[in-house]
Amino acid sequence: FRVRVATVKRLTKFDKHLRILQGEKPVELLENIQRVILKQQEKFEKILQGIQKELHQRKIHMVDESQLNPVQGRFVRSYFKSHVQPVLFPVILGPGNPFPYLKDKSIYLIIRLQKKGKDPRYALIEVPSKLISRFLLLPSNKNENHLILLEDVIRYNLDDIFAIFDFDKIDSYIIKITRDAELDLDNDLSKSFLEKISKSIKNRKKGLPVRLAYDGKLSKDMMEMLIARMKFRKFDNLIPGGRIHNFKDFIRFPDIGAPTLKYRKNKPLDHPAFHNGGSLFPVIAKKDVLLFFPYQSYHHILDLLRKASIDPKVESIKITLYRLANNSIIANALINALKNGKSVTAVVELQARFDEESNIYWANQLQEEGATVIFGVPGLKVHSKLFLITRKEGNQITRYAHIG
Repeated sequence: FRVRVATVKRLTKFDKHLRILQGEKPVELLENIQRVILKQQEKFEKILQGIQKELHQRKIHMVDESQLNPVQGRFVRSYFKSHVQPVLFPVILGPGNPFPYLKDKSIYLIIRLQKKGKDPRYALIEVPSKLISRFLLLPSNKNENHLILLEDVIRYNLDDIFAIFDFDKIDSYIIKITRDAELDLDNDLSKSFLEKISKSIKNRKKGLPVRLAYDGKLSKDMMEMLIARMKFRKFDNLIPGGRIHNFKDFIRFPDIGAPTLKYRKNKPLDHPAFHNGGSLFPVIAKKDVLLFFPYQSYHHILDLLRKASIDPKVESIKITLYRLANNSIIANALINALKNGKSVTAVVELQARFDEESNIYWANQLQEEGATVIFGVPGLKVHSKLFLITRKEGNQITRYAHIG
């Protein structure tokens, strides 16, 4: 949605007779995408319900704010006041107030405060799942496991959050926005490619919304208000779903229940050729070594670069870099090599989707330390994982290559 669908949506602004894949108009393609997504969403919800039923049978219970017993309710109130409330910032959606910017990949509670005989008030709360675990384990009986989602902890305390308002009833629903994340590179010849990418990344955060995922039980008046305030169009992807969204958080589902419910963790194996430790260069000099990730340890690659960075016989390292982590061991090894007098040349791919900022950071760090940094090849993405280590051994130059 952030790239492919966003690109199709951009095409709707051009000639109405424009046709793309298989002769479809952009609007027609968006409508077909919507139909497929709705079918997938329906299937997903059925699978989720099946999983929840199986978890329940194994004494793992996901409960919402309406299912708490008195002990669990007091626990949730206490947890909310000490951990959640300090990082909550509700926004009242008044008629004269501009609609707040909704972050990509975050979930929000859209709230309606109702008082009989008066117009409803609306509010918005970002669920702080990047700061606090999405899952809270509750007090339970022996051999039972109860957990509640962070948004339901907030729901349980909405009466306290909005205590200053006069209301009879509070309704709340989850919504999630997806924004256009395609990079726009301007044609200003006076700017470097690095400057263009950097500017485009900043603009990405303000990308237009391309999808609204929401709780299918969202009331009609709230839906109409969101569509109007966020300026969605009829062919935008409005995806009704269940009560829960942002399932990527479930990768950190609590480690609870019987051991039989968990996959056995497989530890990557050391390659037999490198089993004895020490310098890897004599081993590679004798024969090529094939490493198969993730079944064999990536530590061998990191170890080779680390040792090359301090080896007096190493003269240079040349490398291609596609995605660099925030705390990249490889980038730090290259910087260490520069500090130890080695020549370093790095081809850094600035268009590694969604890792551009990290790559730019490390490219600047390498340049500051004296590396020669090349920003890819125009019109291509350098995705290969290559490096070449040049080492002076006696009176001859030996080159050690990694091809991935």
